Amino acid sequence: MNSSKGIDRQRRALQASALAGAAFALMATSAAGAPLVKECAKDGKFVIGFAQANNAEPYRQHVNDELTAAAKAVPQFTLQIADGAGNVNTQTSQVDNFITQKVDLLLISPFEASPLTPVVARAVKAGIPVIELDRRTVGDPGKDYTAFIGGDNYKIALEAGKFTSDTLLPGGGDVAVLEGLPSSTPAVERLNGFKDGVKANAKINIVAEQAADWLPDKAQTAFSAMLQAHPDIKVVYASNDMMAAGARLAAKGAGKDVKIIGTDGLPGPAGGIRAVAEGEWAATFTYPTGGKEAIDMAKSILLDCAASVPTTVTVPTLAITAQNAKSLMGN
Repeated sequence: MNSSKGIDRQRRALQASALAGAAFALMATSAAGAPLVKECAKDGKFVIGFAQANNAEPYRQHVNDELTAAAKAVPQFTLQIADGAGNVNTQTSQVDNFITQKVDLLLISPFEASPLTPVVARAVKAGIPVIELDRRTVGDPGKDYTAFIGGDNYKIALEAGKFTSDTLLPGGGDVAVLEGLPSSTPAVERLNGFKDGVKANAKINIVAEQAADWLPDKAQTAFSAMLQAHPDIKVVYASNDMMAAGARLAAKGAGKDVKIIGTDGLPGPAGGIRAVAEGEWAATFTYPTGGKEAIDMAKSILLDCAASVPTTVTVPTLAITAQNAKSLMGN
């Protein structure tokens, strides 16, 4: 009898221990699967702040337009866009304002990487998910900020380099490069990608490279000087469409027939697609805005209460050449 009671006590103790273990495991699982934000709901109302680098750049306005269109399709979202005006202090102040406002999610295209890193850290510390769009700060997605969405700048420029070595200058020749703002990650990645892309052709010589900070007037001045110093330049790779437009003006002014490659593939009358379609440039490579993907990720975080999201989303590029440019004019 006493032995039976002892066995029953042991069985109950084991059952209680098992139940406690299961409860602890459930709690651990719940903690591991906790949403990325404190407040999320399908029918909630949420404010998304977007710290844009510089609205004056056509590509940046293109990003704003696509992001605004994607956000309008989600009734629960209100999108606020702040123009950093190409100034790190202005953009830092704007992000601090978003933190003070307690926006539900922050999107940012940092004008420069290092100077904007501390304010992104402050947003993360305040419990605000941060999605970096197109440009990165210093650090790793998934650790120092929630996620990065954008094109692969290195790969895009690598393809431009291969296009130069294989298609534009298979017999070799002199090439120039117009770099973007050196303190921004896309500028560095595009410069390195293009230089690696042309390495396949030993007869190609990069005779000049200079930063023009994404600006057409600086590109025009820089390329004019390049053509004076190196009159046999056959191809110029510009790290964005605006600089490609400046390079074309310089080539026309010098009376030179230079093949021009842009980057961004912007639509509209001043964009790269038209320039290629009308034979002004040899090519441009699209740099997708990632606007739709950013809003989709915001939906996962704020509406679906996601416990995790992909830390890096790479949006594919498209080479725009004489073969497809006209068909893309209306897109």
